[in-house]
Amino acid sequence: MTGHHLILGKQLDYLTGETLADTHDERYRQALAKLLVEEKGYYKSDLVPRRKLIVTAGDKCAQVQIDFIVKIDDTIAMIVRYGPGSLVTRHRPAIAASRVLTAYQIPLVVVTNGLDADIIDGKTGSVLSKGLGTIPDRQSLLAHCRADAKEPISPERAESEQRILYAYDVDDSCPCDDSICRL
Repeated sequence: MTGHHLILGKQLDYLTGETLADTHDERYRQALAKLLVEEKGYYKSDLVPRRKLIVTAGDKCAQVQIDFIVKIDDTIAMIVRYGPGSLVTRHRPAIAASRVLTAYQIPLVVVTNGLDADIIDGKTGSVLSKGLGTIPDRQSLLAHCRADAKEPISPERAESEQRILYAYDVDDSCPCDDSICRL
């Protein structure tokens, strides 16, 4: 056992072919990748798995993970954050990540536990829909992005959002969580 995950063996990453530890959480992530490609019409090249993000809060610094970044036409249009359990407790850090990852507001945020999902408007934080089936397909996301101008995130806002993300993902993390790296 490593960290707080039961290692069940090895598995191949659906998107990259990389060998990964086979955990219950990783099985859900792989199922999400398959859903996005096989049911929602995304190209594997649209999806960036396991993106590391450096966040700071004052003199503290850590690296957190964004499970999937969805890029269309070189624009990050959606992020997907996975976590077991309750979805509502994961909304705010996911929204914060959508305001820190790039210099503009990422339009859509998906928070999922692998069995359910909340699709959130990145700008307002409002839940737009619920359920894995309501994750927008590639064409819908493309249309949404074309209709929505890139809204810049001010440096002050980004700093505040980093503090929020740090508080939720780092300060509130289990000490044995090996997906968080305190720097």
